[in-house]
Amino acid sequence: MSFSAHIITLFPELFPGPLGASVLGRGLAEGRWRLETTQLRDFATDRHRTVDDTPSGGGAGLVLKPDILARAIDAVSPPGDPRPRLLMSPRGLPLTQARARELAAGPGAVIVCGRFEGVDQRVIEARGLEEVSIGDYVLAGGEVAAMVLLEAVVRLIPGVLGAAESQAEESFEHGLLEYPQYTRPQQFEGLEIPAVLTSGDHGRVAKWRREQAEALTRARRPDLLAR
Repeated sequence: MSFSAHIITLFPELFPGPLGASVLGRGLAEGRWRLETTQLRDFATDRHRTVDDTPSGGGAGLVLKPDILARAIDAVSPPGDPRPRLLMSPRGLPLTQARARELAAGPGAVIVCGRFEGVDQRVIEARGLEEVSIGDYVLAGGEVAAMVLLEAVVRLIPGVLGAAESQAEESFEHGLLEYPQYTRPQQFEGLEIPAVLTSGDHGRVAKWRREQAEALTRARRPDLLAR
């Protein structure tokens, strides 16, 4: 069974977006992974298809109603569905390469895209939503965040990206940022490819790349080394 993603959103027309292009789109067309969307408003009960209400306790903005979202989740993820239920949220746990690998090895995911001020906490708890963040900033909604998550995950599905060894040296795979990359021409605007990379000495190349990865990580992401 291929990886199956189901998006609950107020803007299903945004999908597949970039997920339908390049190698990810080819993988989608080949059936290596699946993508479905559900319009949250389809589960509203009034003639205006209202999905939100004012926050209890006062404050600005609107909050997605728990009953409507619960109906949508139950419709696309009935009892026995093994896929994790994710809520894209700036207060969630940060998405990591390790979590992306876990998801890629699983059956898929049901992803809720929030809007407005957020989602009623009761439906988060009642439907076991795992809150996931793609960074310390706030977006207008969860759709772009869902695309980021799916791109990080889907590219790891066997056969989607290509050679598995190309993934093994990427940033975060070994707790380090990736080393600098170079290709022909040998000289570009007076800058040369480091001689070690054209030496043919694989041991020296591996050592140089490791040193470069450690130096970059130390300068830009010392938190990774601390872990």
